[in-house]
Amino acid sequence: MSDDIRTTLGLRPVINVSGTMTSLGASIVVPEAIAAMTAILPHFVEVNALQRQASAVIARLTGGEAGFITASCSAGVSLAVAGTITGPDLLAIERLPETSTDKNEVLLQMGHVVSYGAPVDQAIRLAGGKVVMIGQATSTHRYHMENAITERTAAAVYVVSHHVVDYGLLNLREFVEIAHARGVPVIVDAASEYDLRIFLAQGADIALYSGHKFLGGPTSGIVAGRKDLVRNAFLQNMGIGRGMKVGKESIYGAMAALEAWETRDHAGIRARETGALALWKETLDGRPGVTALIEPDPTGNPLDRMRVIIDPQEAHITAWDLTAALRSGERPIIVRDHEVEHRYFYLDPCNLHPGEAEIVAARLAQELDRARASNEIIATPIEDLSRHRFDGMLRWPD
Repeated sequence: MSDDIRTTLGLRPVINVSGTMTSLGASIVVPEAIAAMTAILPHFVEVNALQRQASAVIARLTGGEAGFITASCSAGVSLAVAGTITGPDLLAIERLPETSTDKNEVLLQMGHVVSYGAPVDQAIRLAGGKVVMIGQATSTHRYHMENAITERTAAAVYVVSHHVVDYGLLNLREFVEIAHARGVPVIVDAASEYDLRIFLAQGADIALYSGHKFLGGPTSGIVAGRKDLVRNAFLQNMGIGRGMKVGKESIYGAMAALEAWETRDHAGIRARETGALALWKETLDGRPGVTALIEPDPTGNPLDRMRVIIDPQEAHITAWDLTAALRSGERPIIVRDHEVEHRYFYLDPCNLHPGEAEIVAARLAQELDRARASNEIIATPIEDLSRHRFDGMLRWPD
């Protein structure tokens, strides 16, 4: 810990078992990307020429016709949507988010209206898009989408995420089929997905990824797909994309991360993750009020997580109080607690440094033993989570 920059900066040395979360710095950047960024930082480059180099790498890895690097996947949503509204019209690009055409409607399944730190529909509205919700939160049928498409429809956005409703909605192939039958391009937000080819292969016109999640690159977004739509999205850098610009180091770092993805030891990584899950399961099995289940990723990524279900009557602590206890101490442990009101949370092993799995196991045992020894159930009202969720943001800066 003595050489940990976080200590020097006065930051908490957190252990991330939540996943590739932007709020925690997303992921551990791979050595190839660090080396690439270090190599290019001292030099001047023609950024557009570097983007053309990135396009070739993105096309090879995704199967798309072209691509470019932007600030984030969220930025990619805005730029891709904007491109479908303005086309290559430079004056229209400068005027956004005001639009000079009625063809600015963007279809989005209601079950895909999620927040990844900000609402996905806001990324569309920033681009001048008018969001048209289709279906209901738990059901979208063909007739919902077919009847929503008009001469004003510019694009349709499809979100792939563990946050979305995972039943009752149109799958991507059907979504594409309906959109393409009426000449509507499909944009896929696949920020946290492993498979760089499947969404374009299933008919999407543009696929968007985070460069800083599973790829292990610098903070960035990857836009890939049909050449004309990619070009129109790239032209938005002369408009709303200016505030989403990306530096030479992020472009080259993302390129290096993409190329490293081709040769990464994926099997070895999965083996280390499986070892961490086995250790945690051994630690938790047999403890009163605790059920540990190893579950596959809900969007089909080739990884597993552990769901930890807490019965407060037996464990003497609620799931949300246990996650709060883990967040405290010398080595704060941040779990995936998006659904903690259902009395469970997840442990994600994909961002562990050596030795951290053992620290997590020890802290779980320590906090559960402490709670079990209590004469009372540690149970903060669940409403307090909602009441205080944004306290840290609202107090910033101190």
